[in-house]
Amino acid sequence: MAIITLTFANALPQGIEIGDIAWYSQASSGLDVQMGPITNITSNPITVVVDLAVGISPPTNADFIFYVKTPMGVVSSLKGYYAEAQFVNESTKYAELFSVGTEIFESSK
Repeated sequence: MAIITLTFANALPQGIEIGDIAWYSQASSGLDVQMGPITNITSNPITVVVDLAVGISPPTNADFIFYVKTPMGVVSSLKGYYAEAQFVNESTKYAELFSVGTEIFESSK
């Protein structure tokens, strides 16, 4: 793999992190090309270092560069959030809990 450094004039998106996958959309054909993992990010100057996959040509100035979160980092185990539930039957009559369900989604960070 080859190491390339992408320099930007504007600020990077807030969510970009080392380990995310860098992509670009070719201006000429509109095809999306996966470059490889981001290995370093600097703020002055604003640069992103990418470990370019073998056989992939670097983007041109006209190409649109974007990133995708690593799936394993986003859908891994719970990180610092928890839920606790308590079910109390205050009735003197017999009651049976048949089912409990939840819906979990990733909120903004």
